[in-house]
Amino acid sequence: MSVVARPPIVTGALLVRMATVVASSIGFFLPFSVVPEYAERSAGPAVAGAANAALLVTTVAVELAAPALVARIGYRWALGLGLLALGAPTLVLLASSDAAVVIAVSALRGVGFAITVVAGGALTAELVPAERRGEGLALVGLVSGVSALVGLPAGSWLSQVAGYGVVFAATAVVPIVSVLTVPFLPGRPAMAERAAGAGRAAGVKRAAGVLAGLRTPALMWPAAIFAASAAGTGVLATFVPLAVRGGPVWLAPAALLAQSATAALARWVAGRAGDRRGHERLLLPGLLMSAAGLAAVSVTSSSVSVLAGAAVFGAGFGVLQNATMTVMYARVRPEQFSTVSALWNAAYDSGMAAGAFAVGLLAPLTGYPPALLITAVLMAATLPLIPRARRSP
Repeated sequence: MSVVARPPIVTGALLVRMATVVASSIGFFLPFSVVPEYAERSAGPAVAGAANAALLVTTVAVELAAPALVARIGYRWALGLGLLALGAPTLVLLASSDAAVVIAVSALRGVGFAITVVAGGALTAELVPAERRGEGLALVGLVSGVSALVGLPAGSWLSQVAGYGVVFAATAVVPIVSVLTVPFLPGRPAMAERAAGAGRAAGVKRAAGVLAGLRTPALMWPAAIFAASAAGTGVLATFVPLAVRGGPVWLAPAALLAQSATAALARWVAGRAGDRRGHERLLLPGLLMSAAGLAAVSVTSSSVSVLAGAAVFGAGFGVLQNATMTVMYARVRPEQFSTVSALWNAAYDSGMAAGAFAVGLLAPLTGYPPALLITAVLMAATLPLIPRARRSP
């Protein structure tokens, strides 16, 4: 009995792509907590909040427009421009901390990050063999997650020991240097490269179809489920340190670390399991774990419940990260990968923002534990979407 060899995941092109993954994660997360502090010292707390708000709002908005740009100029140019826009504007902060400057720089960085994740996400899906796409996406997601996990605290530490200027210079240099690797990546989707004449033009039109993607249930139901779980991530990252204030000083960082670690591990496990048994089957357990984990976190009087809940939530979120992304890529042609990347990333960012915003309004009225529990219940309320999300077109 012959055994069919499985195609390798890690290739030279994917290793080059991972270099840009690390660069974009460092470029985004290294100054994420530093810029608000920098702005607050010179312009007040309102500007501190507006800085990251501008970053996230422009990220979501441009993510939905980026597929048209990728279709027009290709992966290399889009990824290169995105990395430059993510890093270079930070150099302006070396010269000015004016409120308008800080907000404008943050907005430009959001544009760059959006283009980078959309073009890069589509390119990653292109580079990974279809039959091992779940595992391949999980591997790249693990690289991105570890980079973010290192970059966020490293920025805060660097600002304290070396000053803001070092953080801003490093934020600019890392993405800009990584542009040197971009020429070694494919220029366009393989299918689009094989197209010619009118076929090529039609492929470009399809690739830019974000509005069509928003009207496609086979894409939007998985995206909606992932957005619900992402809302919980926004809530955890924003409010757990406040919700457990007065408890052990180690509890909040330990909970956030547990969430990040289990998310990365679960994403990898889900990728391998989904490639063998079907990624649609993972949507239900992923959502159940997300809701149950956040409900456990709401018991803020118990350190064990908070830690265990954060770990369970992270596992569910990691499963949904990989399962929803892989399901969505499997339902489109390669020239539409940038559309899927845009929709998935927009669901991620908007879900996080919506969760944090909603609990920010609710918590003053109910307190943090009830607000967290209500969020978990609302997350569980999306369970009826699972059969629709599992239904292939």
